[in-house]
Amino acid sequence: MKLVVGLGNPGREYKNTRHNIGFMVLDNYLGKVDWKNKMESYFYNINIEGEDVIFLKPLTYMNLSGMAVSKVVKFYKINLDDILVIQDDLDLKAGTYKIKKNSSSGGHNGIKSIISELGSEDFLRLKIGIGKSSLIPTDKYVLSRFSEEEKNSIEENFEKFNELINAFIIGGIDNILKANNN
Repeated sequence: MKLVVGLGNPGREYKNTRHNIGFMVLDNYLGKVDWKNKMESYFYNINIEGEDVIFLKPLTYMNLSGMAVSKVVKFYKINLDDILVIQDDLDLKAGTYKIKKNSSSGGHNGIKSIISELGSEDFLRLKIGIGKSSLIPTDKYVLSRFSEEEKNSIEENFEKFNELINAFIIGGIDNILKANNN
């Protein structure tokens, strides 16, 4: 069983904000699906090419994302190698991305919470750039909306993000790393 987590904040006021890139990527990947409200998350389970996959959008707000993720991991006994977390990254230009495994939170409170709850940094992350501003405090910047140019950059990479998610689901960590190099 695989777990794909998109990080974000619930509620209309946070829709399409920088911090919600994880929710946006899952919504693009899945299209319109019937999310269930389960385990403090929007929860969607599907079988893809013989692999059971849980898609998760925590409803605990970003800073407590680990609470929802750990509930699902413990209940379904999911191995750390079978977890992919999609997160925003201030240090990357909007729309660019990086695959990381077994690394620190880098100051990201959602990742910090997941590491704390799972007791490990050893899970895979798809870090998607949201850029940063020297003029706006970080806590306000991550809750701001993308410019039209930034939004276009992200949308241009949705197909690549979908490809990386598929590679993870079908072949795990080695496969996503291989797809990342293509």
